[in-house]
This record gives sequence, C-alpha cells and structure tokens, in this order.
Amino acid sequence: MKRIVCFFITTLIFGFSMSAEEGMFPLSEIHKLDLKAMGFLVGPRDIYNPNGVSLVDGIINLGGCTASFVSGEGLILTNYHCAFGAVQAVATPENDYLRDGFYAAERSAEIPAKRYTVRLIESYRDVSREILTAIKKKMSYAQRSKAIEEKSKRMVVAFEKSNPGKRAEVAEMFRGKTYVLFVYNYIKDVRLVYAPPRSIGEYGGEEDNWMWPRHTGDFAFMRAYVAPDGSNAEFSLQNVPFRPKKYFPVAAEGVRNEDFAFILGYPGSTHRHKSSHYLAFEENIRMPFMVDLYRWIIGLKEEMSAGNRGVAIKLSSSLKGLWNTVTRSLGQLQGMKNLHLVEQRQREEISLQKFIDSDPVRRRKYGSLLADLAKVYEDKAKRSRRDLTLSNLLSNRISIIMGNAFKICEASHERVKKDTQREAAYMERNFDRTEKQMTMALRDYHEPTEKALLKEMLRRAAAFRDKQAIPAVRDICAGSEESMALDAFLQKSFAATKLNDPKIVSACLKKNNAQLRTMNDPFINLAFALYPDHREMKEDEKIKKGILDQLLAKLVDVKRELLGRDFIPDANGTLRLTRGRIRGYSPADAIRMQSFTTLGGIVEKHATHPGLASYQAPEKLLELAKARDYGRFAHPDLDDVPVAMLYDMDTTGGNSGSPVFNPRGELIGLNFDRVFEATINDFAWDESYSRSIGVDMRFILWSLAKFSGAERLLAEMGIK
Repeated sequence: MKRIVCFFITTLIFGFSMSAEEGMFPLSEIHKLDLKAMGFLVGPRDIYNPNGVSLVDGIINLGGCTASFVSGEGLILTNYHCAFGAVQAVATPENDYLRDGFYAAERSAEIPAKRYTVRLIESYRDVSREILTAIKKKMSYAQRSKAIEEKSKRMVVAFEKSNPGKRAEVAEMFRGKTYVLFVYNYIKDVRLVYAPPRSIGEYGGEEDNWMWPRHTGDFAFMRAYVAPDGSNAEFSLQNVPFRPKKYFPVAAEGVRNEDFAFILGYPGSTHRHKSSHYLAFEENIRMPFMVDLYRWIIGLKEEMSAGNRGVAIKLSSSLKGLWNTVTRSLGQLQGMKNLHLVEQRQREEISLQKFIDSDPVRRRKYGSLLADLAKVYEDKAKRSRRDLTLSNLLSNRISIIMGNAFKICEASHERVKKDTQREAAYMERNFDRTEKQMTMALRDYHEPTEKALLKEMLRRAAAFRDKQAIPAVRDICAGSEESMALDAFLQKSFAATKLNDPKIVSACLKKNNAQLRTMNDPFINLAFALYPDHREMKEDEKIKKGILDQLLAKLVDVKRELLGRDFIPDANGTLRLTRGRIRGYSPADAIRMQSFTTLGGIVEKHATHPGLASYQAPEKLLELAKARDYGRFAHPDLDDVPVAMLYDMDTTGGNSGSPVFNPRGELIGLNFDRVFEATINDFAWDESYSRSIGVDMRFILWSLAKFSGAERLLAEMGIK
C-alpha cells in the first residue's frame, strides 16, 4: 500500500483532473471518444443509436443491479448476489434453493421474482434549462430544493401519462446545474430461471468479499415476461417471454491477459468532485457510525440464525447486504487514510483558492465558495449522529415493523398533498411498488430479532440530551430504569400490534391520519410521535441540499475555468461506459496478483480450509475439477477453467451484473466486485490499484454444461 500512496501523490498533480484511463462515460459523451484508438471494434452508433438497434438495447437495470439479455426469448444474465433476494424469497428448509441451487428445466417451472423489475433505456434528453426555470430569485434554499424536485416530478408524471407503460426519471448530472430526462421500458414480470448453489454463487463468503484472489461463481439467470400483446403486465401464466431488440452473443473462447474489454452498466454513485469537507464528514462521522451500527446488527442476526435453518434463511438477505456495506466501508476508510485523501483534497483546494483570488472577477464570484462549503458540513456534523440514529430507527432495513409503521404514518401525511409535492415513495406512480416492498419485507420478519434490534435503536436514540433529545423516545424510558422500561414497552407493543400481517399493512397504508390514530397500534403511535422530529430533519436536509446545489454548481464552473475543459460527472445510477484491459496488479511490495483464478484454486482452498464453511465447494464440482473435465472451456494459457478475472476498468456499486465485452461487443464475463484497494473508487480512481472483478464466461458455461446439465440454457444462448 505504501507503493500505491507514493504513486498516487506523485502522479496525481491536481486531483480535479482526470487520468487518461479513468471514466464512467455517460451516453452523451460516447460520441466524443476515439473508440478505435482505444481498442473498440464497434463505433459510437453501435453502442448507442437513438434511431436504431445498439448495444444499449440489451442492457437493463434489474432492481438496482445491471443485467443483460442473452437470448431473443428474454433470458437475462446477472449476478447471483443480484438474484439472491429472488432465491431467498422462495427457499424453505424443505426446498433449500440457497443450499442446493435452482434450475427450471422447463419454462413452466420458472419462479416469479416478485421483488424485481426490469428497466430498459429507450431515450434521454437534457432538460437542465426546463428544470432550472423553477428557481426564482427570492426563494429560500429549502424552496429551491423543493422547486427543482417538484418540477422534475411534474415532468416525469406528464411524460408517463402521455406514454403508458413507460418509466421516466430525471437524473441530476452535476449538482444544481445539469439534469437529464431518461425514458425506460418497464417490465414487471421477472422470473428466476437458474441460480447455482450458494457454495458456488457465494464461494469464499465474507472471507473473500472485496478480495483477490477470488473464486466466486457470482452469476444467475432470470427471464422477462410481458402480456401476449407485448405490453407490460404483472405476473400471469398467460404472459410470454419478452423479445428484446438486442441480446448478446457469448464469446465462449474468452480472453487472455492484456486483452481489451469494456463494460456498459448502471454505476450507483461516486463522489470524486465533492469537497474535502464532504470527504472528512464521510471519513470521520458517517462511515464509522454505520460500521459500528451494522457490526452490532450482524452479530445479533448471526446469533439468531445459529442452529435454526428457517431463521437463517429469513435473515440471510439482510445479513448479506450488511456485510457487504461494512466490508466496503472499512476498505474505503483504509483507503482514505492510506492515500491521505482529505489532506490531498485540502491541498487542491488551497491551489483552487489561489486561482480564485488571482483574478478580481473570479474573486467576486467564487471568493467565499470553499468557506461556504466548510460551513455547511460544520453545521451538518453538529447534528449528524442524532440524525443518523433517527433515520436508522425509522428504516425498515433495520426494523421491518418500525420501518413499515413509519411509512404508514408518513403516507397519511403525504397522500393529502398534490401528487408531485409528495415524497417519491407515495406518488401514484410509485405507491403500488411501495406497498409491495413493505408487505414482501414481512417474509423475513422474525420477532425475537425485531425486539432486540428495536431495543438497541431506542436505547441509542434515548441517549441524546438537551436540544438534540428525541422526546418520544425519552418518554418511553421516563420513570423507570432504561433497560426495564424498554423491555416492558417492547413486550407490550409486540403483543398488541397487528403490523406483522401483510393484509393489515396494506390496509393501513391507505388509511388517513385520523383512521390510523383510532387504531391505537403502539408502533404506529410511536411513528406519529417521532414524525415531527423526522420532518424537521428532512427540512434541514432540503435546506442544506439547496445550499449545496448552488455551491457545487459554482465549484464545477470554477474547476472548468481552472482546467480549461469539461470533465465527467460523478456516477448517479444512469447508464455509463468504461473500458480497460484484463490486467493484474501489485497491491504491495513483492506481491503480484495475476489476472485469472481457476477451478484448481477452488480445489486448493477447499483442501486447505477444511473447517471453514465458506470454502467448502460442492462435491460434484471437486470431482469434475480433479478429473480435469473441462470440456471446451479451459483457458489455453492456464490449462484449467478460469473462474474469475481482473481488469482495470472504472466501476462502482450498481455495476454488479454488468456484462464485460470483448472489442466486438461479445460477452466474455460478468462484473461483480472490486478488489479491497479499489473500494476507494467512489472517491478516487487510479490505474495502479483500481481493479474490478468479473466471473469469466467460460466458468459460467462450464457450470451450466458440466455441473448442472443445463443444456436448455446453453442451447438458448447458441452454445453447442
């Protein structure tokens, strides 16, 4: 890591600039690139063609992950961890699809994945001028935020009303400055087709998460269905497979070290253009808070899961997400410290301030910019721990029953407003989906875990005093020893509530304020008592967003003046292109990580970690590997089946499931992770340590052909 720090400081002369290889290019930027010189054998119109068929037509957003079509019958390839919720939702101790895997040998056996939707991009256009007309000179900062938000919602609602079956989203590209309207085809009937056993799809478990070498077969297949007339529809036995405009051929021969490759996908969010004050807030406050809280929750849920397979299945999905967040956050914190990222950004800002002060016109326009940014984060830090505690207390990621109770309460306040003035979850276009998410979350409900989680969250909330006190929580603990008071409250509340019934939750979500109060449900009552604190917190967030929108728009302008050119906006969940090469790296002195792992590596890990469950591979896989039964899927340089591969592309969360292409646009792998050193990618990228990890397509095909006998899927993909 010392070598990486030196490289980073000596080569990154000014952090606002972009190194030659960095880039999550939006669709609007692709035509500006010299693709041929980079190594592409496809042109800009082959990638995105608004008037014809292109690669983009085969790329989908699948519930926050990326995925792609691999047949003309709507067959979807994505990560196992992206499809995990679909597997977990139908797994039981009797039909343990997590342990044993799942394969629908016939179309009729494909299982509905009720939490999943497919979004397929159709078009986009810049709407910055239209959105920014909502801002008036005398508006307060909160009013500015609300005006932009409402204008965006009005635009989306108007479009969807005129285009039934389509989905629209306004994405903020540069904060407070540029906005793009994206139009999507929206498919609601998605079904599970194939998932390997967890001992393949998650091989290595948390020991190997974010690590290299990696031997994880992180892949799964799903299918999109539509009504017989081709329109989008909810699940029905009469629905037929969706026929995509584009699906991707598989390059069964794979790739070698140093071969060119590229990715199209939906990276979540990066923060490379934000100030040192944001980075310091993340490093010193938000991430340590979340790591501390999530570690405690992980310990509790693992304890609850021990010895009870039914409970373990219920808690498995949330545990997987918690572990992923904790490990990534620890990597980011380590990266920030090792790279001295805050100090680096502070030095850049000193240089930027000198540039501003060197010209009277710039000084008048931007003179207080950095000081104003510092003030926002100084104010934010004062209340951050209280706000983080309150928001997590009311989140159904922590407690399903409390999270649902709060959404019921919030819905009763929001649904009396005009549709475009509501919080997004309660708009008419989203309400059915919100209801489905809430009711389906109860599949994972486990009351003893809920009680323990809520007791800890209430204990943490009760610790705030004076101006930061949360009265509703303090009242619970009044007049008694805190732990006993919380136990008594929770015992009484869980005995009285009916919010563990999906039908009751659905009914409550549609009730008005007065109707809910007459129910006298203890969790709904607590949600109403906490609502004023939550609204005050959200109002403060809108004020700060309004301030930051203005300041960050100015920061973009002055950076452009300094650099004399444009630069790539941070990732924001919209479709992006990145490219690079199959390439290893050196994380420390005398250590060289190779580009591929193999079946032989699985056998080695299995043999050398006999007591570690996450390294215990299926017996059939071990037998095939030891017999060297590779079929046509061996790597010519390795004389073994490659499992995972490394490449120096620029990816982040949301790129999970992104197809990895060769220069011709053929599938060679499936992106699923980054190395530990590259968790810092969200804040800084550098070719020396930023490596992403994908499942090699040859392992996917080998698994279907040899391990699972899934000949139907191979034939559908054109593999003979």
